[in-house]
Amino acid sequence: MKGFYGVIGLVYMVTTSFYISPRAVVKNENVNITKTERVTDTKSEKNTAATVSSSEALYKSIEFDPEHELNYEVFSKALTGFENLKKAGLLTDESHLLTVCDFSMSSNTKRLWVIDLNDKKVLFNSLVAHGKNTGEEFATNFSNTESSRQSSIGFYITDATYQGDNGYSLRLLGMDKGFNDAAYRRAIVMHGADYVSEAFAAVHKRIGRSWGCPAVPRELSQSMINTIKGRNLLFIYYPDQNYLSSSEWLKA
Repeated sequence: MKGFYGVIGLVYMVTTSFYISPRAVVKNENVNITKTERVTDTKSEKNTAATVSSSEALYKSIEFDPEHELNYEVFSKALTGFENLKKAGLLTDESHLLTVCDFSMSSNTKRLWVIDLNDKKVLFNSLVAHGKNTGEEFATNFSNTESSRQSSIGFYITDATYQGDNGYSLRLLGMDKGFNDAAYRRAIVMHGADYVSEAFAAVHKRIGRSWGCPAVPRELSQSMINTIKGRNLLFIYYPDQNYLSSSEWLKA
């Protein structure tokens, strides 16, 4: 009888030695999930780092005037929008011109840049006006409303040229819904103006203001417009957190 119970005990020990606790399985699964998440996070971080590194390298290769450099953060946002609008098919694959207006700067400074991304050159660096009701020397208020006489921030695509009340002008198509998509109806265009000059600023302590248009010096207007017309990108920047957090073109 003792031998019989001994055999039973041996069988029990052998069969239970292969039992795996459910907790151990769950624990292993959790370890695997954690490892997968870490790999995914690492890839995402590497992609973000690569994008930042790429934009920084491009920025550093551009021949800015040392006294009139475009802020890197503004350039980076403009470049993000440029790439996203290309992906959306709203800019052609051949598009390589980037025009940026930094309206966080004084209107008495050259706060507009036209950049050739292929040749890494600044083609124009110029004064540019904001709207009469947007502010005095500094821009502070923006609108997408007709007759507001205020500037509109965001991304634009340059369209066709025409001769209007302000001479040779360039139509602009606003790409940011709720922020500048009324630009065409409002006749927000690029044009030349005599009040956009250092001489005007010397007398009035600021350059003149438009009715919402990004007006540029008269002597540069035709050459600048002819350079950027025909579906190129214009970005009017201002550190408005509502805009920066909601624009679909700024999403990485």
